[in-house]
Amino acid sequence: MNALLSVSDKTGLLELAKGLHACGVGLISTGGTAKLLADHGLPVREVFDLTGFPEMLDGRVKTLHPKVHAGLLARRDLPAHMQTLNAHGIETIDILVVNLYPFEQTVAQKDCSLEDAIEQIDIGGPAMVRSAAKNWKDVAVLTDPQQYDAFLQEFQVAKQLSKKTHFALAVSAFNKISQYDGAISNYLSSFDEAFQRETFPRQFNAQFTKVQEMRYGENPHQQAAFYKDMNPQLGSLVSSEQLQGKELSFNNIADSDAAWECVKCFAEPACVIVKHANPCGVAVAASALGAYQKAFKTDPTSAFGGIIALNREVDADLAKALMQQFMEVLMAPMFTSEALAVLASKPNVRVLKMSVPQTSNPAELDLAGRNEFDFKRVGSGLLIQSSDHHVLSEKDLKVVTLKQPSPAQLKDLLFAWRVANYVKSNAIVFCHDGMTMGVGAGQMSRLDSARIASIKAKEAGLILQGSVVASDAFFPFRDGLDVVVSAGATAVIHPGGSMRDQEVIDAANEHGIAMVFTGVRHFRH
Repeated sequence: MNALLSVSDKTGLLELAKGLHACGVGLISTGGTAKLLADHGLPVREVFDLTGFPEMLDGRVKTLHPKVHAGLLARRDLPAHMQTLNAHGIETIDILVVNLYPFEQTVAQKDCSLEDAIEQIDIGGPAMVRSAAKNWKDVAVLTDPQQYDAFLQEFQVAKQLSKKTHFALAVSAFNKISQYDGAISNYLSSFDEAFQRETFPRQFNAQFTKVQEMRYGENPHQQAAFYKDMNPQLGSLVSSEQLQGKELSFNNIADSDAAWECVKCFAEPACVIVKHANPCGVAVAASALGAYQKAFKTDPTSAFGGIIALNREVDADLAKALMQQFMEVLMAPMFTSEALAVLASKPNVRVLKMSVPQTSNPAELDLAGRNEFDFKRVGSGLLIQSSDHHVLSEKDLKVVTLKQPSPAQLKDLLFAWRVANYVKSNAIVFCHDGMTMGVGAGQMSRLDSARIASIKAKEAGLILQGSVVASDAFFPFRDGLDVVVSAGATAVIHPGGSMRDQEVIDAANEHGIAMVFTGVRHFRH
């Protein structure tokens, strides 16, 4: 029995090779891999000794040879195949250990040139992997160092693998090749005729792996499954750890992602409560408990059965407060043991510990787990855009009214603007003192969103006098502005850019309020 080992990533290789040798498996290798094994006293044959043909073209050609591929592809159950091997003096290769040139890591570097990328396109490795995976019943193919331990544990017992393991390794191998080829295609397709890179490639290849089958989708009559990126980022929902509760549903995951994306954009202790993908309560405070208490006041009715996300540790006091309401999911970077003991009294609550960077700067949390692109599926097509991570600062604001916003109003305006980014369009958000006071979302008319936001505040017993308002897009007419001012708003933030901007500015001056333009809109469909 022979194993051919040819890897760029040497992680765990020596332990694997020693285990194979101890089981009586002959070792065959190439270049640097062979040298590493030989330097550690392992008997290893170079591929040259197997093929009788030297490596050439700076290593571009070394395993592309009939004695390699026939040894991988020959079916052991077909006498004609085995007779052919015997006739040509070809040995079987029963175990293949290959990981590919680091193409994705290379092109991720800012200074990577096209020439650098081309040199990291592996040819012989994928060819061998495909041969071995095609002949999966007879050949075990390992393409990831993380597979080595489990492989050895099974192989050392019986000197062979189960059919189930053989097939699983083959499927993993084909998935690896698909991911590799997709990355190459994406990169090369991003160059135009002048060899300049474009943001969006001519062909887009996405790779996701299934995390779980779901009981149903958005509705009980729909089937669904949850997938993650091949390389999920720290700080994303898919990298979280569920500490307790029932299995997350389709809607739980969608709403939890919306809540987490919103809460992590705040550097101060913050709480976000989401219902049906819209924030129904957002607040910042000196503590996580204070932030939760303020966020809950925005809309206690909608908060029932909602998703709660915090960007600070949950302690026992906060957990006790949270237990006073019904919630589906609770998310935070950390939970004290005392808090978990309190939460355990409601075992159906899904508690997610979010994996976040170990940093002393909470502002860095906003950078974690960001998606580069946003996708929207349409009939027989896909819309792809860069994700909306635009950050607005005070210096970006343009005051367009006679009345200037106060420092406190500016702070609230920027807070309201951040929240509006995560509210479905048309979005109107009333805020005061780092707290949402009323949210109008998802209406066909901005005027209706303004009315709904003020109605929600009234129902929650909140006073809008002295509040500020954020609108995710410009006011096309003065009527929407009239509604929010009559409700109590004294400062407004919106993109501007309407043909009737002057009409709206004149209305603001007439009301004696402050208005600032951002020059940026935040539609969210």
